[in-house]
Amino acid sequence: MIDAILRDLRQPEYIHVLINPLPVYGLAMGLLGLIVAFFLRSRPAQISTLIIVLICAASAWPVYEFGQQAKDRVLSMENEAGDAWLEEHQDRAEDLIWMFYALAVLSAAALFVPAKWPRSATPLIIVVILLGVATLGAGGYIAYAGGKVRHREFRNVPPPQHKPDDVH
Repeated sequence: MIDAILRDLRQPEYIHVLINPLPVYGLAMGLLGLIVAFFLRSRPAQISTLIIVLICAASAWPVYEFGQQAKDRVLSMENEAGDAWLEEHQDRAEDLIWMFYALAVLSAAALFVPAKWPRSATPLIIVVILLGVATLGAGGYIAYAGGKVRHREFRNVPPPQHKPDDVH
């Protein structure tokens, strides 16, 4: 059993599927906690939940990288509809990954900047919550296409039609 687990941990598609809930579900839980901490006006709770938001937003980077590494192997296992959804999933991730990075940087700023400028804590928390909600939406949008790659039971709409890249 240990050998099987170790073999799986060497496959990028397995790691991608294993950690891909962090930028969505983890971020949702972190934001929920941050909203509660904001209304309670508890700086210790805000710090704890900002750390969760930071970790979950930053986890988008390894999810993205392992997804990129796994693409060829997943393509070899899929049919035409799955291939189209995989392309859509990748396009969405490439277009929106910056939001997760921005949220991670902003969360780090909300953790450390108030030590020097205490009055910045509240505005920074508000901006983290707003960007966090937008990022969570982007994560759901990316995951929507990703779920249709290998789960035919979720393909209740036709696969997206991709246009060939424009040559300039």
